[in-house]
Amino acid sequence: MKLFSAKSNKVYKIVDVTGNDDSRRRLLDMGFTPECRIFVVGTAPFGGTILVSLRGFTVALREDAADRIEVEAV
Repeated sequence: MKLFSAKSNKVYKIVDVTGNDDSRRRLLDMGFTPECRIFVVGTAPFGGTILVSLRGFTVALREDAADRIEVEAV
């Protein structure tokens, strides 16, 4: 499933990061690497962003970036 479709207050494992070279590299540099566990804190009430916690920090991602990250439930 795509990260943007993930449920709040759940832990997921990143399976793959897709996209063009620049967007993929940016996500990988931020720590969104395969096998990394992430916690979905929440989503904006009307969509558009998702708040996730990984590797000791929390980051808000836009919908288009979150749709490039494939996750599975842990």
